[in-house]
Amino acid sequence: MGSEGPLSVTVHVTGFKKFQGVAENPTETIVSNLKDFFKRRGLSGGVTLGSCTVLETAGDGALPMLYKTLESGTSKPSADHPSNEQVIWLHFGVNSGAIKFAIERQAVNEATFRCPDELGWQPQQLPIVPEDGGISRTRETSCSTDAIVKFLKKKGYDVAISDDAGRFVCNYVYYHSLRFAEQKGHKSLFVHVPLFSRIDEDTQMQFAASLLEALASTS
Repeated sequence: MGSEGPLSVTVHVTGFKKFQGVAENPTETIVSNLKDFFKRRGLSGGVTLGSCTVLETAGDGALPMLYKTLESGTSKPSADHPSNEQVIWLHFGVNSGAIKFAIERQAVNEATFRCPDELGWQPQQLPIVPEDGGISRTRETSCSTDAIVKFLKKKGYDVAISDDAGRFVCNYVYYHSLRFAEQKGHKSLFVHVPLFSRIDEDTQMQFAASLLEALASTS
């Protein structure tokens, strides 16, 4: 009945490369620098930083890379990967019009891209996973979004819960990740960040660190 010892939380993180209208994606910088940032700062709260991956800003064409990344975080219990390990997938995306951080509660089974992705694909009203049903189907994160926002607000961050991750690549990746997480007993969360011109890089790095601590404390 239950696992011995405290819950071990491992967070795997992804961000995106540039895309149309966003020449420098802040999430690429955040994810690329996260491991070095934690080496200098340290990481508290009983959380381990796993893989850090920057994805192509693309839907269908980027799926092999996405699933390779997701599968890499799947392991059988061992000395290095105990059975009481909680795996969380944390995906960062940019909302170029935002002035605050947004914790995305859900993803919708609809791909309607406002512009072609970086591999030239531009679906319109297509189900992301046809076997899941129509484009109105949603999947919701099992992470405690209310508790996460409360934790981050106490740290002084301007953050809110969102129920609409758009219909572009962010939502596309999130839907696949939520579906994968449910199958594997993992958790998945998507967070939209503003451009660095709205909230500077150092603040966003500190936010990412606090978010990992929030995930550990609310798991």
